[in-house]
Amino acid sequence: MTVTTSLNGHDEAQREALAERVFGAVLGAMDLFCIHIGDRLGLYRALAGAGPCTPGELAAAAGIDPRYAREWLEQQAVAGILEVDDVAAGPDERRFTLPAGHAEALTDGDSLAFAPPLARLGVAVAMPLAAIVDAFRSGGGVPWAAYGADGREAQADLNRVQFLHHLGSEWLPSMPDVHDRLQRPGARVADLACGAGWSSVAIARAYPEVRVDGYDADEASIDLARAHAAAAGLDDRVRFHVRDVSEPQDPGPDGYDLVCVFEALHDMAHPVEALAAMRALAAPDGAVLVMDERTNDALTPGDPLEQFFYGASVLVCLPTGMSEPDSAATGTVMRPATFAGYARAAGFGDGEVLGIEHPFFRFYRLR
Repeated sequence: MTVTTSLNGHDEAQREALAERVFGAVLGAMDLFCIHIGDRLGLYRALAGAGPCTPGELAAAAGIDPRYAREWLEQQAVAGILEVDDVAAGPDERRFTLPAGHAEALTDGDSLAFAPPLARLGVAVAMPLAAIVDAFRSGGGVPWAAYGADGREAQADLNRVQFLHHLGSEWLPSMPDVHDRLQRPGARVADLACGAGWSSVAIARAYPEVRVDGYDADEASIDLARAHAAAAGLDDRVRFHVRDVSEPQDPGPDGYDLVCVFEALHDMAHPVEALAAMRALAAPDGAVLVMDERTNDALTPGDPLEQFFYGASVLVCLPTGMSEPDSAATGTVMRPATFAGYARAAGFGDGEVLGIEHPFFRFYRLR
């Protein structure tokens, strides 16, 4: 027997709105994947360097197949990312241009508007979807390695520009005592869950007297970090170590002047143990700094930032956190009260939220 229900006008409007939203999301996903192709193959850089191109000219400049070049250019034009000079021209004669504003967002890796890492993240979270579905059924997890090079590099590049622009000029100077201390000869910093090392590099660039030890459990990320430090000419003052940051470590005879973790505590299976390790690494008068997501105090339907955080949590942060035994299963949405509970359990006293205004991040100083 088939059961049918009739919808009133409000329910019909909801149904149609959701259908339109899903279609728009599919369009957005397709745009994201095509942006990823253009970034990975250097197509935007080729267009920025050569100027208006036909499909054949782009294919020659970027070393790709002409037929794929044409299809990609046409997709980018109908999506409004590229401009086309004459839609009536023959398919192989049309010229396509990368507008100047789009060129900065798609080719300038030092711009705060640089967008390809977001596309790379979108590709990375789709890679282990089958494993995520299985984890939902089993209660298990998905290791970070399952997200591949795209996930690793997206995470690194999303924060790279933020670190290089703000870490030494704004974020650390917001703690004047720490800022002064890091300018002294022999100052030491421990950067936990450092990933590809951009936070460590940014600290060393901003404070020429500082020596930085970066720690991360992902060996492939540490390989990237070492390469980044060497390319910046900082490998004499920045060292990287493959290590689980939740395990106790030897801080040396004097401890570290600053111990920090940037946008990683919520990912950790054992955040209390990681905070306790940070506390043990810091000198008696040293500082502990945690940067994590600027979540709301409570569930907030309709908030786009909350929507983004929960999407990241379902697809990445919760599965990776649950891939280890006895996980705290925090997820991306680590609200301030949850963090405060972790800090107290790790032996910290009163902390403070630093007065740094940032749309995505909140900064906690622990004492």
